[in-house]
Amino acid sequence: MPLAFDAGALAADLAVIEREHWQPHFVRDNYRGDWSAIALRAAAGETHPVRLIYANPTATEWVDTPLMDRGPAMRAAVRALHCPVQSVRLMRLGPGSAILPHDDLDLAAEAERARLHLPIRTNPEVRFVLNGEPVTMRPGELWYLRLRDTHSARNDGATDRVHLVIDVKANDWLLAMLRG
Repeated sequence: MPLAFDAGALAADLAVIEREHWQPHFVRDNYRGDWSAIALRAAAGETHPVRLIYANPTATEWVDTPLMDRGPAMRAAVRALHCPVQSVRLMRLGPGSAILPHDDLDLAAEAERARLHLPIRTNPEVRFVLNGEPVTMRPGELWYLRLRDTHSARNDGATDRVHLVIDVKANDWLLAMLRG
């Protein structure tokens, strides 16, 4: 996408927030190793740790968690999006971990639900694959990925890969951005 954000400021926010508890991803069959998340925005009223990181497609009201206030650069990036923001979470793929090939049937802009990735920390040994093609995402770059399609990721490096993952309702602004 034609938006980019200050990678250094995002990393500084991460250094503060990553000390919090990371919740293991709840779909254990989709990964090996450490794939975990911290909720920064979730469905209103949720308190259960798993439901905080789960992007409930039936939810109609979303609220920032208290952690969002601890990441001003992350909050600014989210507010720069001119579309309805649903869930926001930090997602970590630990060293030696893998997200196995899978698809998320409801995540496609043409189906009115999109997932945006904003890498914060990565390393040269991270491999993200979408429809059999590698996708290299650098810190500070905002990416739309049509995750209705088959995708996977591996972190063969020595450091965590952390993305700010933002689920949004696709609107005319987002669709225009994607058409570029």
